[in-house]
Amino acid sequence: MNTMTRRAALRAIAAAGGLLGLGLGAGCGGRRSGTMMGGMMGGASAADMSTYKDLFARHTEIRRTVQEIPGGVRTVTESDAPELVAQLQEHVASMYEHLEHRNEVTCMSKTLPTLFRNAAGYRRRLTTTPTGVVVTETSPEPRLATIIREHAHEVTGFVRGGMPAMMQGMMR
Repeated sequence: MNTMTRRAALRAIAAAGGLLGLGLGAGCGGRRSGTMMGGMMGGASAADMSTYKDLFARHTEIRRTVQEIPGGVRTVTESDAPELVAQLQEHVASMYEHLEHRNEVTCMSKTLPTLFRNAAGYRRRLTTTPTGVVVTETSPEPRLATIIREHAHEVTGFVRGGMPAMMQGMMR
């Protein structure tokens, strides 16, 4: 059993409270029970949620391109701010870890639940660069390749529009 110090618990509560105040908590869910906030954030940790908050707050400092390739996409997400580069790299690595462990994170995305349910059905490759990340995701299954592309474009919308784009997506 993992124990949490009082300081870590207070930080987690503060981070969750701040995110709930921004409306992020409303769109999060997952299959796992017993996660922070009673499952409200799915598999997302307080650190994940803090990263999401920072990435949304600084979305204008992020550049992103999506190239559709056979069976999926190749995306390049970059920033000139070293701390954002580190957060982008950490975020993608964390999401892939969640996928590998079937620790579903459904926050902010209509496509993530399908990707988590089908994690074994597609290939993911993360390459870190000095300015961000290059991600290649492909599947031989056409339906899943379509979801991969939809997710890439959904994330691009978040980068372009920030928090309002995410909130709009949650309302649909």
